[in-house]
Amino acid sequence: MREIIRNLHQSIRASALCTGALLCLAFAAPAAQANQNQLDGVKQEISRQQQQVSSQRQHIDQLQKDLRKQEVGIAETAKSIHRAESQIQSLNQSVRTLQTQMASLRQQQLGQQEMLKALMDAQYRQGQHSQLALLLSGENRDKLDRYTVYAERLSQARTQALDELAATTTELQLKQHTLRQQQEAQQTKLDELKKHQAKLESERRQRQSTVSKLKQQINTDNRYLAELKENEQRLIKEIARAKAAAEAARRRAPMNGLSQHKGKLPWPVSGRIVHAYGSPQQGELRWKGMVIGQNAGSQVKAIYPGKVVFADWLRGYGLMVVIDHGKGDMSFYGYNQALLKKVGDNVQANEAIALVGDSGGQEQSSLYFEIRRKGTPTNPRSWLGQP
Repeated sequence: MREIIRNLHQSIRASALCTGALLCLAFAAPAAQANQNQLDGVKQEISRQQQQVSSQRQHIDQLQKDLRKQEVGIAETAKSIHRAESQIQSLNQSVRTLQTQMASLRQQQLGQQEMLKALMDAQYRQGQHSQLALLLSGENRDKLDRYTVYAERLSQARTQALDELAATTTELQLKQHTLRQQQEAQQTKLDELKKHQAKLESERRQRQSTVSKLKQQINTDNRYLAELKENEQRLIKEIARAKAAAEAARRRAPMNGLSQHKGKLPWPVSGRIVHAYGSPQQGELRWKGMVIGQNAGSQVKAIYPGKVVFADWLRGYGLMVVIDHGKGDMSFYGYNQALLKKVGDNVQANEAIALVGDSGGQEQSSLYFEIRRKGTPTNPRSWLGQP
């Protein structure tokens, strides 16, 4: 009996355990499924966020490509305007010179005409005293010879005056023809300049639309900071390339660097300092150079002789020129509207190398100016003299 009861108890316990286990499994299965569903949802959200970030990054990259294309186009148009303005200025000077020369020729012509009138009048009066009349009048031989010589010289002077007047008239006609040609060329250049200016305005409107879209994409501090950091890395990468090119150039033609001219170098452009070296830029980033405000189209000038080792559009800095001065010293000129020099060009101090602009997506026209020594940025203001 006891054995039967013991077996029964064991059967009941086993049944209870089995029932409990079944109940646990019954309740645990939905909970596990819920956790798995939640995990899958998190993974899907992460994937969606990553796709969104990737899509935004691709959109930003495409906008930057569009910006580069537009700003390079603006640079070409701006250079065409710069050339046209220079040619118009030269034509204006040529026209002014021609007009001055023509005024002088007209005065000369009037003088020659008066001289010719006087000679003709004298010759007419001399004709009233012909040699025959003088012979009949009984004048002596010496006096007759003097009258003859005088008549011959008067005739020669008249002939010379006529030749000079004809030469002056011909020269005046040539000057008038040249003036008409110059004025026609002047008008053609003015018409060309107006077309370039209209094109420039259209390109600027397109660029402004692209810049606005970029701002909408980089609309948080973190994204803007990341963009700035990436821009700085791009600059460092280009500096490395420029240093290699500069080293090769130095082996051919050594340069003496900037060290002896600290505090004496000319300003690349005159203007107020919008951002000073070392001032906060974004987050922990600080300005590695200085930004000088100036009107678009103003000339940017080299601070010291050297060789151009970079001249291209660089994301974040727009159209930039980098000049190697030797001994590891380089100067950087960014945000330009147009570049007037190319890689390999030798430049002198105060020589125009670019035109001030707002490329790289800047909001206002200015110049980004930086000096690096052996790749390390240094305060550019300490190298410049008084503005």
